[in-house]
Amino acid sequence: MARVISPLRSATRRAKSDVANKLVSMFLHELSRRVAGSWAVRVESEEYTQLVQQTFGSKCPYCLCELSDAQRVVEHLDGMNRYRAGLHIPGNVLVACRRCNSEKRRDDSLRTLSLASSGWASFLSHDGAHCSSPCLTCDYWRLIWPDDLIRAQKLAENTERIRSFRSRFPDSERAMSSLSMALPDLLSKLYSDCQNFAEREIGALLEQFEGIEPAGVSPLDS
Repeated sequence: MARVISPLRSATRRAKSDVANKLVSMFLHELSRRVAGSWAVRVESEEYTQLVQQTFGSKCPYCLCELSDAQRVVEHLDGMNRYRAGLHIPGNVLVACRRCNSEKRRDDSLRTLSLASSGWASFLSHDGAHCSSPCLTCDYWRLIWPDDLIRAQKLAENTERIRSFRSRFPDSERAMSSLSMALPDLLSKLYSDCQNFAEREIGALLEQFEGIEPAGVSPLDS
């Protein structure tokens, strides 16, 4: 049974983590609406869509691949999690390819970044010259641009393009700057409280079923 129980317990922990992460995301979306509710440019507006299109065209802002409908996903430069504390506001929302969106999560999920101060900039800093080997993100960029000089050039150019785009939204930069110190601690507490609540509620419900054996079902061998 030990080999069965261990994955099940692991799955339970992941499920509680997923719930806590979802609550953090919900909070950040609601905060975004309150922060940017009165701004002239909104993420969902046609004006913002055109600004993104003018800057990045139909290409992924990270790897520069052409974006098909199947590849296209909404990307938050500063991830909407408890460590990056990004908001769904102009300057932080782009469209990227699914693969870069997935690969970037390695940096977004780190409590502390060593290559840059933000997840997106850290993602684009894996040029193969700064990480101790092995580094999965450096390997990813080597697949995109095998030549060392071209890879370093492309990553630097894309970093500057994104930084320039973000600078066009000073309200967003001020909002995220003012919240960046307090939010990670608050979100970490929200995450922890949600997991503790789930633990208590699940335990309380399980206690109600202790000793109850459904009709026709034999208990598992211990």
